[in-house]
Amino acid sequence: MKKTLSFLTKEPMLTLSVLAALAGLLITPPSPALLGRIDWRTLGTLLMMLCVLEGFKQENVLRPLVNLAGRLKTLAGLSLFLVFGVFFSSMFVTNDVSLLIFVPLTILLFRSADRERFILPVISMENIAAIRGSMLTPFGSPQNLFLYGQSGVGAGRFLLHMLPLSLLSAVLLVLFVLFLYRKDLRERARYDAAELLPPAKGFRRWMYLGLFLLILFVIVSRTPHWLWVLLIVLAAIALTDRRLFLKVDYALLVTFLCFFVFSSSIAANAAVAGFLARSVAGREYWWAIGLSQLISNVPASIVLYPFTKNFAGLIYGADTAGLCSLIGSLASVINYRIYVREYPGQGRAFIKTFTLVSWAFFLLVVLPGLLLSRWDFFA
Repeated sequence: MKKTLSFLTKEPMLTLSVLAALAGLLITPPSPALLGRIDWRTLGTLLMMLCVLEGFKQENVLRPLVNLAGRLKTLAGLSLFLVFGVFFSSMFVTNDVSLLIFVPLTILLFRSADRERFILPVISMENIAAIRGSMLTPFGSPQNLFLYGQSGVGAGRFLLHMLPLSLLSAVLLVLFVLFLYRKDLRERARYDAAELLPPAKGFRRWMYLGLFLLILFVIVSRTPHWLWVLLIVLAAIALTDRRLFLKVDYALLVTFLCFFVFSSSIAANAAVAGFLARSVAGREYWWAIGLSQLISNVPASIVLYPFTKNFAGLIYGADTAGLCSLIGSLASVINYRIYVREYPGQGRAFIKTFTLVSWAFFLLVVLPGLLLSRWDFFA
């Protein structure tokens, strides 16, 4: 019982998703039609991504980027490198994984440079960078992966529509970093990045890179043969690195499945579906931001999509929601967990700094996002 409670405490979104799925099944009993409405393609793609990205972490695929940090001599330069390392890497390896790579590195570098007072503001900006950088691509975040797969919009048009907010966010992040070091932009840091992480490894690194490119092809091309690609990915890992399966984040996969069950269940109930259809249409942007503060942006996207008429409003809102609170994005929860593991008892300090920095950013981007939500993805 203690182990179960401990696990549920560490995985609040999984707990919430299971409760939501059970509630949904009370609203609409399980049936073959319910199973048919679950987006198995998204779940299969997510499983492939989770496996390959876990391989990225184990094989230190991004080690060459880490080596570049050793050449940066000022704290402002180092912070810009780390923040934009998250910003750009999150476009390809998802916001969760980019934080798992760069936040521990940030803590190590600033500790070794004896500048721990900058850790909280810098990782708060990295959190923003993960949320806003990942919004650009269809595979940058779980909600983008789901919404892109459902929408049928082309990859080029998707990138075009997400580019303005992504560029605005990049400019604001530069200004935020410069403001942090406004008293001395040339303040120097002394550290040795080469000693902080082990070197990148060999054959399996290239295998995971190849599998990653194959998964990107599946996502962008929307090939109907995704199941065969899933089997290829799982077989390749089973033959070369089967222990990796023990480290994959299955909690996220089950969380997705449970929220799919919940979404399908309420969509099948005429009364609930009618309420959401009347309430959400035309207000997708604010519904996505608001509901995400209760159940996070990934499940909010799954729940709201069937009742959405303005796709732009939904995806802009979901990609902005993580700036309001920790629960608004799973990436923020991951960032919090990394920090309190290194600094036990400092959770309140994290939330205070995170909220201050994120809300300052949110207030600057929320209206541009609302204005852009009128730009029809399908026009």
